[in-house]
This record gives sequence, C-alpha cells and structure tokens, in this order.
Amino acid sequence: MPAEYAESAEYATFGLAPAMRAGGVLANGHYQVHRDFVDFIVDGRPLLFRLSDLDAVSPLASDVPPAIFTAHVRGLLLEADAPLAGGRHVIYGCPECEDLACGAVTAVVERDGEDYVWRDFAWQTRAEADLALNGYHGIGPFRFQGAEYRDALRSLLAAPHDGTVSRRVLLIGARVAVLARLAAALRTIGIGAEITRDAGGVTPDELRTYGAVAFGRAVDEEARAAVRHSFERAGADVAYVDGLAPIVPLLVAQIENALDRSPPERRRLVRLVAADGEAGVEVTSTCRVRLTAYRLDRFSRTRTHEIFDGTLPAGRHRIALDTKTLKGESFLVARSSGSVLVEALAR
Repeated sequence: MPAEYAESAEYATFGLAPAMRAGGVLANGHYQVHRDFVDFIVDGRPLLFRLSDLDAVSPLASDVPPAIFTAHVRGLLLEADAPLAGGRHVIYGCPECEDLACGAVTAVVERDGEDYVWRDFAWQTRAEADLALNGYHGIGPFRFQGAEYRDALRSLLAAPHDGTVSRRVLLIGARVAVLARLAAALRTIGIGAEITRDAGGVTPDELRTYGAVAFGRAVDEEARAAVRHSFERAGADVAYVDGLAPIVPLLVAQIENALDRSPPERRRLVRLVAADGEAGVEVTSTCRVRLTAYRLDRFSRTRTHEIFDGTLPAGRHRIALDTKTLKGESFLVARSSGSVLVEALAR
C-alpha cells in the first residue's frame, strides 16, 4: 500500500446491516425493482449515504445466487482474486442489472498487516478505473481492524443463503380486480404476493414467510382482528398495512414503506407531512427525492400529478403543492432510492 495511504488512513469501524432499494410503480408507468441487500456500515453510517444521489445496491443482495454471493464475500475477505484489474472490487452496482457498463462504485481492497484497507474509490464503467476523471476523492481511504472486518463478513457465510427474495405480502380485500393488479405489480418489482379472504386456513409455517399483510378498505375490523390473531398465534412478525385507496402505485408505496424495518438513522428519507398547501420533507443525506400526488376522481379514475423531482441536501424542506389539482381525497408519495413515505392530504 502506498505510504501516503498508510499514514493517512485512521481506523474506521466496519459493520453490516440489512438495507433495501425500494421498488415501485412510477408515475410514468415504469417499474422500479425492489432489492434487499446487505449494506456496509462505516463509522456507524451506511457507506452508500456518502455517495450523493446514488441509486445502487451492494453485491451482497438477497436474490444473488448462493455461489456468487459467497464469491463476493470471499473476494472482500481477499480469499479470492479481485474481479477487476488493479485489485478493485465492486462496492455498489446497478440495482437493475449487474453490468459494469451501467456504472459501479469500485475500490481497491487490500491487506496491510492484520488490517484491511479500502482505498481509491471510483465510479467505473470500463475494465480500468480512471481515478483522475472519476475518482471519489473525498471518500476514504478506510482502514478496518482485521478481526472486526473478518467477523462481520464471515457471519454472512455462516448464515444460510438460498438465493431467494424473502419478502412476501398477503393481500386481503373485497375488490378482487384491484388485488390482482396489485399482486401483479408487486411480483413485477420482485415482491411475492398472494391473495386470500382470511388467514384462517394458512399454516403457521407459511404465515411466518410473510413480511406484511395489506388490508383493503372494505375489510371490517372483526376480520382484521381475526387475521392478526392468526399471525400472532403463528409467532409471525409482520407489518400491517391499511390500504388508503384502490390505487395500485399508492398501495405499492404503502407496502414498500411497511417492509422497511431499518431504523430512522439508516434511512435517507425520514419525514413527510402535508398541510397548508405545502409538503414537508426531511432527508438525512443528499439524495434525489420524487414527490407524487394521487387521487381518485368522481368516476373512480386515478389521477396522478408529479409535484417535485430533484436533489435535496440533508435537512428539512418545504415544497409547494398545487391545491387546485389535489381536490377531494388525495395522497402524497415521497420516494428516494431506499425509502418511501406516504401521507394523506387533509381535506
């Protein structure tokens, strides 16, 4: 390792934490794939948050085949050759595919005695990284204590990884057509979804495979209580979603929000409120935020309005709402690459 890196790289803490790239049905009709992955926590903060407005996932994703997942882990442990020239490893890549041509954040990973060092971060689209043109000069180098680093990564090898997406949602409601469209949308973005009238006939083992239960507005409280009782009896830890309106993109956003169990300090988008003709948005790090409004008109047709799409720095922000287009029962969806929040507008 060059002497300047050895001298300048003080110890940083290293850890791992579950993270997700939120999927969704976007206002333009496109889909954004849901990805669950393991993020790198450096000095107590997701490393991804140091990379402004980057929509990416680590190579340690839940839907990666087991052999490839293991190869990525062993590569970061330097128990296998680096996949890229110059000892470089992919730290974050495209959430939609694994093609380097889409761009990836890479870094040199090497040993210095017992320590591991990540240095020379760069945005890379070709076999060779151009540090002068595409280097992240304000990030790293990071020096990690060997025992802490190895223990964290080897814990992933000890845990079973079957290559399947663990997120599943149970949909319960009276409007079968809406539920069918919602299930199709969820499956398209990578979330398993099944439809039922109640959970009484579902085995406890299957109930424990769900991460959320979504109720339609027509499901009464007695039926909801019976479903909750079935899940509690099975020892299943699920999030419950009360559908705000039969609007598929809105319901997808609600479900994505419910599936996010990460603590607020590890989210980029942490607050959404709407009042007095304004939306209040809070982000913990610089990121792209999209704000979309949905409503049903008097003929039960979905109306969609793009309110805002731009990059916001960390902090609280106010965004003006066009109240003329948000008549009646309207809802806001705020979306960043890793978080989704939903808020009903007061009538």
